[in-house]
Amino acid sequence: MEEQTRWNLRKMYPTDALWYEDLKETEHLCGELAARKGHCAENAQALLKTAQQYFGLDQKLYHLVVFANSNFDQNMADSEAKKLYETAQNTATAIGEKLSFLAPELMQYTPEDFKEYCGECPELACYASFAEDFFAKKKHILSDVMEQMMVRMNDMGASFSKIFEDLVINDLAFPKITAPDGREFAASEANYHTALMSYDRSFREAYFKALLGTYGNYRNTITSIYYGSVKDDCFTAKNRRYPSARAMKLFHNHIPEEVYDNLIETVGQNVAPMHEYVEYRRGKMGLDALHFYDLFVPLVSEGDRKYTYEEAQQLVLEATAVLGSDYTALVRRAFAERWIDVYPRDNKRTGAYSTGSYTSYPYVLLNFTGTLDDVFTLAHELGHSMHTYFSCRNQPYVYSGYSIFCAEVASTLNEQLLSDYLFRHASSKEEQCLLLDKKLNDLRSTFYRQTMFAAFEQQTHQWVEEGKPLLPEELSRLHGELNRQYYGERFAVDPELCNEWERIPHFYTAFYVYQYATGIAAATAIADRIFTLGEPAVRDYRKFLCGGSSLHPIEMLKVAGVDMASPQPVLATAQVFRDTLAQLKALQAE
Repeated sequence: MEEQTRWNLRKMYPTDALWYEDLKETEHLCGELAARKGHCAENAQALLKTAQQYFGLDQKLYHLVVFANSNFDQNMADSEAKKLYETAQNTATAIGEKLSFLAPELMQYTPEDFKEYCGECPELACYASFAEDFFAKKKHILSDVMEQMMVRMNDMGASFSKIFEDLVINDLAFPKITAPDGREFAASEANYHTALMSYDRSFREAYFKALLGTYGNYRNTITSIYYGSVKDDCFTAKNRRYPSARAMKLFHNHIPEEVYDNLIETVGQNVAPMHEYVEYRRGKMGLDALHFYDLFVPLVSEGDRKYTYEEAQQLVLEATAVLGSDYTALVRRAFAERWIDVYPRDNKRTGAYSTGSYTSYPYVLLNFTGTLDDVFTLAHELGHSMHTYFSCRNQPYVYSGYSIFCAEVASTLNEQLLSDYLFRHASSKEEQCLLLDKKLNDLRSTFYRQTMFAAFEQQTHQWVEEGKPLLPEELSRLHGELNRQYYGERFAVDPELCNEWERIPHFYTAFYVYQYATGIAAATAIADRIFTLGEPAVRDYRKFLCGGSSLHPIEMLKVAGVDMASPQPVLATAQVFRDTLAQLKALQAE
């Protein structure tokens, strides 16, 4: 039974020896492509060969990296797994360096040259969209020598995230506090949700202050790490001739900067429902003031309710049945064919994610303990995996991946389908209230909170681009001010909360977090279409799932019936929060 609940990564590589053989083959392919320097597009057939070699190499390398990363995450104490992981990272960097000549060489040609080549060699036509995007980057591609340098610099820039992870996971000594049952309890990241959902307020407060107090003790070190990461973003953007780091990051995903501005502005103008929620929660909990550590505890007790993994599987199947029998058949395969590593264990990575290569299963890592949140996490990660599966099976490799901007849509939609299903099948008013409370908290943490983080990132990068240093006092002041803006004047902003920016790992992948907020806004709009239109909306959504990157993200979401270039989906999500709060108030008043 234990084997059945652990993912079968060995379907990718039955032995490490086979992985190393593939690694050697990948290095050989890289050498063959590098040897063609100066002749990569001298005629149509040469360009076709370059494209086939490059994407064949990229597919094989990504397969290697997925296995190495996932294999390490299932047992981070395994020295051989760590060796594979580090080897994969080093090889990817080395290949990037060896092929850094490729973009500058191809940029010597024009879209007109490519069109002419397509007339001579029709097989090139499948790369037309890729070529259009490639030539759009022309002014941001540097010389051969500079591109090689940028590969090395970006590899060093990625170290800031690794330094942060090493500090938090391996070096920070989180203090022990006493749990309500008398046990010693580590005030660490691993116990974050368990502690903050406790009904014992003094315990929540002690945990919160111990956790963030630990980060606060290293505020100068963490500020330096983050400052280095932001400077690296700004350095790369400036050298690649982008007006800002944000412009660079959004350009790569084909997202207009207006989308980012619209999100922050529209959410900022609609924080009143969040302020109302904070005040309602404060009143229901009977508190003089609401603190951050009071936001997670359910207003309606879940009691001792635990879900078995088998129950969670069935709930996800029933909730997603609206998406089609082939969709749920694929979910059943995920359960039966060991695509999922289910339970926590020593030395396994915490959290949850979905991963996979073009030819592998879309694997899922969980740390399932039987809570309602765990059931939603299963639905969420399977949303990612189904998106990956359908895109890979319906698109050629070159268009099989999907933008991060679209990535959180399928996962969040699954959560919304599950929430709706559970609410409609709830056996009591209390159970319905529990689900409404969870929905509000999810919207708070994903829609409002991630937008707040996006505003933080925007300001910190702007400071560095203006030549201003990042100082711990200024970063904490900014974070405190944003919390007051988003949660309201009646919300208590403790000194520890001002330091909370120090613990956010996503800040080391700049301008990423806003996509959680846009993702839930898009998913909310799609869910509304499915609930109101039925089958036509499902068909549109299924086209989106199969689309990969065959269209740019904004256009791909339009296929599913959502225009994220307009403020409407963001406004609608704020309205959903307002309506859900009104619904909870009405039920609890009965």
